[in-house]
Amino acid sequence: MRARPLLSSLLPSRRFAIGILLPCAVALGIWGAGVAQNTANSLSPFVETIPGTVVKFEMVPVPGGTYTFTDPKTGQPKQETIKPFYIGKTEVTWDEFDVFVHKLDAPNTQNIGGADAVSRPSKPYGAVDRGYGHKGYPAISMSYLAAQKYCEWLSKKTGKKYRLPTEAEWEYACRAGVLPAGPLADSELLDKLAWHWGNSDDKTHKVGTKQPNAWGIHDMLGNVAEWCQPADDQVPVVRGGSFYDEPEKVHPAARKKYTPDWQMNDPQNPKSQWWLTDAPFVGFRVVCEP
Repeated sequence: MRARPLLSSLLPSRRFAIGILLPCAVALGIWGAGVAQNTANSLSPFVETIPGTVVKFEMVPVPGGTYTFTDPKTGQPKQETIKPFYIGKTEVTWDEFDVFVHKLDAPNTQNIGGADAVSRPSKPYGAVDRGYGHKGYPAISMSYLAAQKYCEWLSKKTGKKYRLPTEAEWEYACRAGVLPAGPLADSELLDKLAWHWGNSDDKTHKVGTKQPNAWGIHDMLGNVAEWCQPADDQVPVVRGGSFYDEPEKVHPAARKKYTPDWQMNDPQNPKSQWWLTDAPFVGFRVVCEP
């Protein structure tokens, strides 16, 4: 087995990674434990073009429903009712995030609600993509604040309500009506669905290259761990695991709280509020309210 890189010493623990389903499960109507889908909901997918650019991304509808998850506050099972919403078909890519960071949207384009007034990240320290890949690859190493500001900016640019998913929304969309909260036992299926420590070659990969879940969403688990609004409204959390997580640690209910270790080697004083020097495994995806 190959040795872990130095980054491993900075991580309090490895996490999660995969989640999604076999197409046959959908065809057979097999739903995961604790998940009840409301089939009466009907939203249609759409493609968003960032105003002032040719950059596009796809949004996928998630039907409303009720499911049972483990409450991070109490550790006890809790029933959660989810309203229909849209979620990014993939994680936010550098193609999209670069527009925000580098102000690539045309300056003479009308900005709905004053998008230009939204604070944007400072120039990152070093090669922000770590050499993993850029075009079509997930944006990485941004702080929770940076992800929030991106959503705020995108909302003002488009006139829609974009934001980070709640933990409940994220897990519900990840399980997609078929997966239990626990680990996935089938290693071959895991390899088809997620980039994790065992198959990633220690780097991120282009989004959407693995099999999607029942609701057509790619990379909910694996590739990069994704920022979510924390269920306890305190320390920001990432969900879904990453290319750096061991396969056996991969499951939809896994979560990790932000830790200062993620900025251990940041040379700035005070530490950057925008970038995480030691967390190349962190990214995010957006949701949109109907």
